[in-house]
Amino acid sequence: MPFVPTRAAALQQLEDFAPLAAKYSSSRNFDLGAGNHSGVSRLSPYIRTRLITEQEATRVVLKKHSPHAAGKFLQEIAWRTYWKGWLEMRPAVWRHYTSTLAGLEKQKELPNYRSATSAETGIKCFDHWVNELTATGYLHNHARMWFASIWIFTLKLPWQLGADFFLKNLFDADPASNTLSWRWVAGLHTKGKHYLARASNIAEFTNGRFNPASQLNESADAITEDTDFEKQPLSLPNNPTSSGRTGHLMFPDDLAPPPKSIGKITATAAFVPTQILTTPLVEKFITGAINDTLHLARGTLLTGPFESAVNDWISAEKLDSIVISLPTVGPTRDFFESSNLQLKPEPFVRSWDRQLWPKATAGFFKFRKQLPEIHQAIIDSGDLT
Repeated sequence: MPFVPTRAAALQQLEDFAPLAAKYSSSRNFDLGAGNHSGVSRLSPYIRTRLITEQEATRVVLKKHSPHAAGKFLQEIAWRTYWKGWLEMRPAVWRHYTSTLAGLEKQKELPNYRSATSAETGIKCFDHWVNELTATGYLHNHARMWFASIWIFTLKLPWQLGADFFLKNLFDADPASNTLSWRWVAGLHTKGKHYLARASNIAEFTNGRFNPASQLNESADAITEDTDFEKQPLSLPNNPTSSGRTGHLMFPDDLAPPPKSIGKITATAAFVPTQILTTPLVEKFITGAINDTLHLARGTLLTGPFESAVNDWISAEKLDSIVISLPTVGPTRDFFESSNLQLKPEPFVRSWDRQLWPKATAGFFKFRKQLPEIHQAIIDSGDLT
């Protein structure tokens, strides 16, 4: 089924999947084909835009299962948070990626890149995934790993171009998850530890739909780089409280309402940077999610040059302050930091992020050991917002 970019559709998808979350560990690796991804939640586009939040999804699942029974799915929700926190402490990784990507533009004119992105490599499974991705805005997570490995080690294309291809075509293309997952497959995130797609594994977990025997490089070495990225201290601002007439300004990264502790919100508005409207399919999903959110909040879609659009909104609503979900490392922060507004927006950080980002100091397996206390807090309080 196609993704419907509304909060109602997101909540329904969550309710439909939640009873199945305990079976996730045994079903999640099987890619059964476009339109048949019943073994996974298909919640990622909704969480990516926060039509539903990570804590909402976690809470609904914990109403039906114990943390142990649904543990693998709960970890998958936390993976996105881990990647976000990890990159917040290493923003230079994103800057290095974007600067390197800019130098690879001419490679998009080469035959091997064109054949890869046009589904003409002759590797049946890979070409199928290209077509599925560009037609639906989605790929099964296991297929993403196989795809990235084939792109890097068999087709010998730069990982940055593959990450860019995903970022442009996926509904759920979170800059942190996408960039760092590609680096992990290449062997850069955990140095020397890369992921090699194997024909036997693809055959097993596609139920024999594909078997690229003898077509894959299954003995490639990990990619290496000379650059080291030191961890920086994570400094999160205290959440503001509303003062006078307060506006809530949204970007598509976070469409959830502000924390209740901020106080009364007088007006809501959203702005969509053109940089993230990458394909007609992605644009349709993002604008649909924005319009649904603004309809529910009785908000305003701001168009035109960013500064003048926001400043006009400030004047029209007679706002005294603006609150905004802290823009995280990626295109939205790059866009936002280059702007100059009449009122300086005051950023807020959601409790989920505030508690979990600081724990993303090293690898995920250290991070996941700290999840039980978060899950227990949800069970005890019923909420983490």
